Amino acid sequence: MQIYKVGGAVRDRLLGKPVTDIDWVVVGATTEEMLAKGFRPVGADFPVFLHPKSGEEFALARTERKSGRGYGGFTFHASPEVTLEEDLIRRDLTINAMAEDDQQNLTDPYHGQRDLEARLLRHVSPAFAEDPLRVMRVARFAARYSSLGFTVAPETMDLMRQLSESGELEALTAERSWKEISRALMEDQPQVFIEVLRECGALKVLMPEVDALFGVPQPEAHHPEIDTGVHTLSVLEQAAKHKQPLTVRWACLLHDLGKGLTPEEEWPRHIAHEHKGLKLIKAVNERFKAPKDCQELALLVGKYHTHGHRALELKPSTLLELLQSFDVYRRPQRFEEFIAACEMDARGRKGLEQRSYPQADYLRGAANAARTVAVQPLLEKGFKGPELGEAIKRERLKALKAYKEAASA
Repeated sequence: MQIYKVGGAVRDRLLGKPVTDIDWVVVGATTEEMLAKGFRPVGADFPVFLHPKSGEEFALARTERKSGRGYGGFTFHASPEVTLEEDLIRRDLTINAMAEDDQQNLTDPYHGQRDLEARLLRHVSPAFAEDPLRVMRVARFAARYSSLGFTVAPETMDLMRQLSESGELEALTAERSWKEISRALMEDQPQVFIEVLRECGALKVLMPEVDALFGVPQPEAHHPEIDTGVHTLSVLEQAAKHKQPLTVRWACLLHDLGKGLTPEEEWPRHIAHEHKGLKLIKAVNERFKAPKDCQELALLVGKYHTHGHRALELKPSTLLELLQSFDVYRRPQRFEEFIAACEMDARGRKGLEQRSYPQADYLRGAANAARTVAVQPLLEKGFKGPELGEAIKRERLKALKAYKEAASA
C-alpha cells in the first residue's frame, strides 16, 4: 500500500499558495485492507474512506470510462492493480494531475509542473471532453489564477468549444452547476469565469441571458464602456475587489439582464429595463436552483437598482415604498447588500471605479429614520389592526420627509 498527496494540495504548494484541502490516493490496496486499518467507507459511487483519526478522505486509485451523459455518466474501476499514473490521467488539468509521497518526491507524468511554470491550464488527455462539468471547472480555475498570469491552453479551449456545441452541458444538474458558479463567483477575478465561458461558447448555453448583453450599447454619458456585457463584467470585478458576499456578486451578474431585451431601434436607451429583466432573473435563478437569499437579492436589485442611484432625488413616499419592499425593519442586512450592489454598479464603469457614492449613506440614513418610529405610542392611542399599519406608515413618511429636508439643508 502506497499513499500519495494529489491534486490541489500539490499544485498550491508548488505555487507557494496556502494549502487548505488535501486529497489522498491509495495505490495497491483493497477495500478490505482499508477497513482493517480502521478507515470508514463513504460514498456509494467509488471507494472513498475517511481516516480513523483525522477524518480526511482517502480514495483508492481508480480508472473510469464514459458510460452515459453528463457529470455522473461514468463507470469506475478500483483495484490494487491500478497504478498512480492511471489514476492521475483521469484528472482534468495537468496542474491537478501531480502527486507526491510523504518525502515530497513529485510524480508528474503529464508535465503539470512545466505548465505551472508556463502559466497554462491544459487538459491531461482527450478524456477531458467526456465530462461537461470540466468546462466550468477550467473557467473557475482561470478566475482563480488569472492574477498569476494563467490562461487556458488553445487546445484545451478547442475541446471546451466542442463540449459547448455537443449538447452535453444541458445534461449538467442544477446542483453541480451552481456549486461551480458559486465557487467561481467567490474567486478574486470572477469576471474571468464569465469571459472564459463566453470564449468557448458555454455562456450562451448556460446563461444565454448574460451572453445576450454583449454588443448591446448603453448611453456613453453614463457608461463610458458603452457595452452592457463589458459593464456587467466590470461590476462583478468591483464586487470582488470590495470583498462582497455571494449574494451581492450574484445580483451584480444579473442586475442588467433586461437590457438584453431592448429592441435595437431603441438603443442605446433601455426604458423600463428593470421591470423587463425580472422574468429573466427569475429564469436564471430557477435554472441553477440558486439559494433563496441569492434569488431574492438578485430580483430586488434588478427591480430597484436605478432607485438606488437616484436615491437623493426620490420623493419620501417612493423612498418609503423602497424601504418597505426590502422589509428593512426585520431584514436590515438585505438592504445593506442592496446598497452594496448599487455601489458596485456605479463603480463598474470605465474610468469611474473610484467615484464616490453618497447614495449609500443617504439610503442608510433613510432606513434609520424610518426605523426610529416607535409603535408603542400609536398602540397607546388606540390604533390596532389595519389602522395601526396605516398610522405607522404615516409616521414613517413624516420621519422620511424630515430626514430629506435635513439632508437637503
